[in-house]
Amino acid sequence: MFTERELRKGLNTKAFGNRVFTFEKIDSTNNCARALANVGKEEGIVVIAEEQTAGKGRLGRSWEANRGENLTFSILLRPKVSPEAINLLPLSVGVAIAEAIERVTRLKVECKWPNDLLLNGKKVAGILMESSMKENTVDFVVVGVGLNVNQTQFSPNLQARATSLKLESKQEIDRARLFKEILASLEANYYAGLKTEFKSVMSSWLRRTPMLNKPIVISQQGTIISGFVRGLSPDGGLVLQTNGTEKTLYAGDVTILGDSQAKQSLDTHTP
Repeated sequence: MFTERELRKGLNTKAFGNRVFTFEKIDSTNNCARALANVGKEEGIVVIAEEQTAGKGRLGRSWEANRGENLTFSILLRPKVSPEAINLLPLSVGVAIAEAIERVTRLKVECKWPNDLLLNGKKVAGILMESSMKENTVDFVVVGVGLNVNQTQFSPNLQARATSLKLESKQEIDRARLFKEILASLEANYYAGLKTEFKSVMSSWLRRTPMLNKPIVISQQGTIISGFVRGLSPDGGLVLQTNGTEKTLYAGDVTILGDSQAKQSLDTHTP
């Protein structure tokens, strides 16, 4: 199990990680960070756990992570930005984590909208953001991160879609070192992004995504939409060209299609 002293030793940040709450087992690091936010704790506090009994992914899914092999943590932020700018924050977090992973492993990391990181087309990390508003202003944001680090075995339903840094790099990763690198990268990108309400991250994110001008299928509460990704809207939505028109989407479950899948899907699915 990690200790706060271990994770803060040599940490090169000003605020992120100034306090780290470590747990061997917890229901959800996001739940704990949100509770700390509600009693007025400061920005930069981190909650990290070796095991989550109710780890959360997007769209109400659970997050599967083997005990002691990965990084599952949440960080409390209090960004002084407009509520609309919060949609861009997951993009900034994704780019920051990708840069940190690349510095440690030399692997090429890609970003998938809205909040996944990919290695060789497989998911290696997910980001879950939960925000709280007070009088139409942002009170706090909890950013949860699940990163597959040294896990090599996945459940049957994930084997074709998930991977880890160890599987892709063929070497064991020092999780504490990686954690510190991620926090430093998150802090640098966060404070730089605040100056432009995170709009400055969009070009970096677009350079990292395999989605641009590619066919996708997106599921929104049972509705299936297919088309080609044309970019991002100024507020972080996904711009999709479908049936000769463009529409902007803000949520959904995205599948990037191969050539044969694309022809079949684009012939059969309509918005």
